[in-house]
Amino acid sequence: MRSKLFVPGSRPALFEKSFASNADAISIDLEDAVPEASKASARLDVVRFLGRNVRTGAKSIVVRVNQLRSPYFEADLEALVGLDFDIVNLPKAESAADISALAGLIDALEKRRDHRRPLRILANIESPRGLRFAADIALASPRVMGLQIGYGDLFEPLGIGRRHAVALEHVQLAVRFAAAEAGVAAYDGAFPDIGDEKGFLEEARRAKALGFQGKSCIHPVQIAAANEAFQPSGSEVAFSRKVLKAWREAAVMGRGAIVVDGIMIDAPYAANAEAVLLQAQRFAAVKDVEA
Repeated sequence: MRSKLFVPGSRPALFEKSFASNADAISIDLEDAVPEASKASARLDVVRFLGRNVRTGAKSIVVRVNQLRSPYFEADLEALVGLDFDIVNLPKAESAADISALAGLIDALEKRRDHRRPLRILANIESPRGLRFAADIALASPRVMGLQIGYGDLFEPLGIGRRHAVALEHVQLAVRFAAAEAGVAAYDGAFPDIGDEKGFLEEARRAKALGFQGKSCIHPVQIAAANEAFQPSGSEVAFSRKVLKAWREAAVMGRGAIVVDGIMIDAPYAANAEAVLLQAQRFAAVKDVEA
């Protein structure tokens, strides 16, 4: 998911419009974007919408439920499991126990409803405790498909400036390594300044350079920049093809390290080249991954 567009669950008029966008995924939000007085009605609107079999193309559907310790969490899951969506986004995950509780409830509901396509979990890292236990969270269940940073909840209460590069990169690296330990994806958080397209693109490119696979978008104007930033470039694809071709030829001759364009290449570099081509293939940048 290069781009994941947030849509408030309390604004059903935007649901159809979001599906017409170029975002790779739509994330319908029942948590922060919905005021307390509208929680029940928003949930009902989302259930009605997803019950209409609205899926088009390869677009993923994510629903951010209310946090585990809220009075709305279990009602959200009871209403949603069994409908046509892909990923449950758990906000403010702080421990492996949080993920186990969510996964256990999903297990029970899917079994009861004979749900044949298991829901996956995207866990938000947006508190100091969550950051400290990020790897435990990622490893807590095979349903976890990724970790996502929530900068607003993590930084704002602590008075940490969003543009502070050291703070930003510290959190990004911690989440990226935690996700890597579990073998799942890492997704960068939302950028609140909708009018600063340059700032969004710069932050997205930095995240991509750290191995993130996509970024949240809070407005459709951010989608194109996210797709551009996380799409492998033509030069990356060309170099990765060259690396894989040379690596396969070297393997036939029993060589464990080679030089491509003046760069020493061994197994980790070859694995990254293959990952680049697979991602490019996924987003239709190349026809195959063969060198």
